[in-house]
Amino acid sequence: MTESFRIEPLGPSHDRASFNSGVVPLDESLRERATQDIRRRVAACFVALEGSGNEIAGYYTLAAGGVPLTDLPEALIKRLPRYPSVPVARLGRLAVDQRYGGRKLGGALLWDAGLRALRSEVAAFALVVDAKDANAEAFYRHHGFLSFGSQPFQLILPLATFAKT
Repeated sequence: MTESFRIEPLGPSHDRASFNSGVVPLDESLRERATQDIRRRVAACFVALEGSGNEIAGYYTLAAGGVPLTDLPEALIKRLPRYPSVPVARLGRLAVDQRYGGRKLGGALLWDAGLRALRSEVAAFALVVDAKDANAEAFYRHHGFLSFGSQPFQLILPLATFAKT
């Protein structure tokens, strides 16, 4: 259940030290690089907090990007103008603390990222992610993402999908 969580931009009062997703690079990214990335304007970081506390239950990062039009699945290309590349929102990291597993928080964070990208005043056609492994790929596929491009685990979901909910 995700009703008790609030999602907001990462701030100085949030407790990053106790976050443990079980994936060291994701934990280190939150603790050591997220604030720098925000300050440099290369990514935004959003955290899920339970109730009124400041302990981070999960997080994701979002950045602007682009993908070559020719890398997209044919079903998506036919609805797009023939520009060399298509603007996208890139989901850089997504992790849930192990203590909050099994509560569908990962899906809620993913959906929040899609809705934020959809509401942005900066145009983006889709949400793109490079899944870290087969388990992550299965998670994204479960939520409707499609393979694209030549890289393994590269997935895309049109933002129009989020507008339908």
